[in-house]
Amino acid sequence: MLRAIVIDDIEKIRKDNIAIIKSSCPGISIIGQAESVASGIKLIKQLAPDLVFLDVEMPDGTGFDLLQKLNPIHFKVIFITGYEDFAIRAFRFSAIDYLLKPLDKQELIEAVKKAEELMNKEVFDVKLHNLFSNLERPKNLQKLILKTADRIYSINIQDIVHCESDKNYTTFHFINSPKLIVSTNLKEYETLLSPHNFFRTHKSHLINMAFFDHFIKSEGGNTIVMKNKIVIPLSVRKKEEFMVLLENL
Repeated sequence: MLRAIVIDDIEKIRKDNIAIIKSSCPGISIIGQAESVASGIKLIKQLAPDLVFLDVEMPDGTGFDLLQKLNPIHFKVIFITGYEDFAIRAFRFSAIDYLLKPLDKQELIEAVKKAEELMNKEVFDVKLHNLFSNLERPKNLQKLILKTADRIYSINIQDIVHCESDKNYTTFHFINSPKLIVSTNLKEYETLLSPHNFFRTHKSHLINMAFFDHFIKSEGGNTIVMKNKIVIPLSVRKKEEFMVLLENL
């Protein structure tokens, strides 16, 4: 059983969340609650929980401030926030679990299950470091967590040339590094990377436009050549959108 505490500055939300956690997650024991960064730090040091449900915005700081003041971290974290903002994108790039207020029971159960399975402290440390990096860096320097069968990587997204899909797997190709294969479908990465100058040229390919070199039109089909000489197909239905994108580069 995981020993957990809940940190949120609004008493009603805190109590409601505790009630949902108790009713939905029998593997969680709530051992304490706090209403601020300062009281949260004190309680964590006092009780040494396994898991912290952590609000993002509080009157005396943020959940990120709390974690940075407690470094190194010896517990798992599930963020709880009422805001769909930059922090949400940072969580997703860093593969850190978060829940939106009000809590959805099924999403809560899934997040807790992941926390119970995440026994490797080194993996969580990498994710947390990646999160802090994403929060501090400008948009074009975002880092992305990639998990292969036996390792976890923190990748600069500007180093990705293109992503290639093979059913439920995605292969990442880089400008100066060996490729990586992860067991996540391409659609998820399209959602994450499209705001960062990536374009889905084909059902199996997502390219970084920063590495686009030239476009070839032929009777056999349209193709895109990247700066590393890799040739990428351009589907018929994507051609018009791609040509508009080129005009605006």
